[in-house]
Amino acid sequence: MLYSSGSSRIGEVKRVTKETNVHVKINLDGTGVADCSTGIPFLDHMLDQLASHGLFDVYVKATGDTHIDDHHSNEDIALAIGTALLQSLGDRKGINRFGHFTAPLDEAAVEVILDLSGRPHLSCGLDIPTQRVGTYDTQLVEHFFQSLVNTSGMTLHIRQLAGKNSHHIIEACFKAFARALRQATEYDLRRHGSVPSSKGVLSRS
Repeated sequence: MLYSSGSSRIGEVKRVTKETNVHVKINLDGTGVADCSTGIPFLDHMLDQLASHGLFDVYVKATGDTHIDDHHSNEDIALAIGTALLQSLGDRKGINRFGHFTAPLDEAAVEVILDLSGRPHLSCGLDIPTQRVGTYDTQLVEHFFQSLVNTSGMTLHIRQLAGKNSHHIIEACFKAFARALRQATEYDLRRHGSVPSSKGVLSRS
């Protein structure tokens, strides 16, 4: 039986600005249920991948100034998700901490490596060939992950190994991220509830 602290690993965040109104709830020990309505259809599709392949329960409701563009909503949703992840991880006792997964989707393949270290860093090596997928500006993919990294305190490396279709590349990225995050947040039986750090603590400081 895997180690469990006995408490639910759930994070919930409400973020309200003049530009957006965002409500996020994440259960790390869920079953892959997604209930996402962001006003950005393609982002809803990607958040569904996060839930399904990470086996997280992901609730995201957002309204924003998408009549201007998707930038503010995309950013604030990612900031809220990162904060919810930070909450849900708690003291991070007993987790694997590190995650690594490569996901293919037809001709595309994307590798994700992450560390729930408390140190925010993003290295994003995506080469997305088109400016848009549907109405979604593909520049916002990197900005989404940068915003998530900033509030979660995650070290995240994304590397595109192959791909020509923009939709496939982005979806492979989210699937790989979901599986790597699932691996990192799962409990390590041999650790017996200790913090996975030689310092004995994982924090934002």
